[in-house]
Amino acid sequence: MVGLAVPDVITLGETMVLFAPQEAGPLRYARRFDMRLGGAESNFAVGVVRLGLSAGWVSRLGDDEFGRFIYTQLRGEGVDVSRVRFDPDAPTGLFFKELGRPGGTRIYYYRRGSAASRLSPADLDEAYFAGARWLHLTGITPALSESCRAAVEAALGLARRHGLKVSFDPNLRLKLWPLETARRGLVPLMGQADVVLGGHEELCLLLEKPTPEAAAEALLGAGVGIVAVKLGAEGALVMTAASRDRVPAFPVERVVDPVGAGDAFDAGFVAGLLLGRDLVASARLGNACGALTLSVTGDYEALPTLAEADAFMAGSLPLGR
Repeated sequence: MVGLAVPDVITLGETMVLFAPQEAGPLRYARRFDMRLGGAESNFAVGVVRLGLSAGWVSRLGDDEFGRFIYTQLRGEGVDVSRVRFDPDAPTGLFFKELGRPGGTRIYYYRRGSAASRLSPADLDEAYFAGARWLHLTGITPALSESCRAAVEAALGLARRHGLKVSFDPNLRLKLWPLETARRGLVPLMGQADVVLGGHEELCLLLEKPTPEAAAEALLGAGVGIVAVKLGAEGALVMTAASRDRVPAFPVERVVDPVGAGDAFDAGFVAGLLLGRDLVASARLGNACGALTLSVTGDYEALPTLAEADAFMAGSLPLGR
């Protein structure tokens, strides 16, 4: 296979074509849409690449125009897509955003039976894992199907066998499975990660804890080495067995599109660690990536380069760039 022989980071999961209306309001009145793409893991991969590292994305796409669109877009962003398979028997998933409704952005998925839901351990190339440094997983993938769950578990096994560090973002999606099922599926997976990156609400729900601190303590007690809790406008809480730090967010005057900010934080935090930055500096980088992503429509379009993120953190890159 062609492509990067040894990516720094591997991730796997579904990316879908996104149709975003050009006007706010109920979708029934939308007449014009922009075609984009979105997926937590591919957002993360693009973010890592923008920050100067290499990333490989493993998935299945439909052998259709939407699949080719995703493939070429991510390849153009510098993500290694050499381990992506085209499935002639299943379509590429789609989703729609609805903007400007009470409660914020709404998402409508059309992904049942998609090519990515057929991802399985057979799609994982052990030699690809053997040269990598990091594996990033999310809780979306095991929610898609039993074969996807098996692929996640197999990836964890390969990471352990070849010495990769593992980060896990639960990315709780209650449209994919009910909370109790998600708890049974995700809590054991989180316990196998070196780093857990999660939003405060989802971690408290999954772990049945009243506060982010209590949720982080539970994960540390289960053997997780680092827990970074995303607190939205309050920044991030980063905890280990020996430390507890709150890292302030960067103020954002106007949020254009909130989707993708959590993935941006994950990319910044993991890249920071791989670049040798300490936990607080890595969380600051994650916060900066998240803040910059909020400023532009789209899940990954505004992900910064390392130079841009560092300039932003130093106050020399205004948010309204």
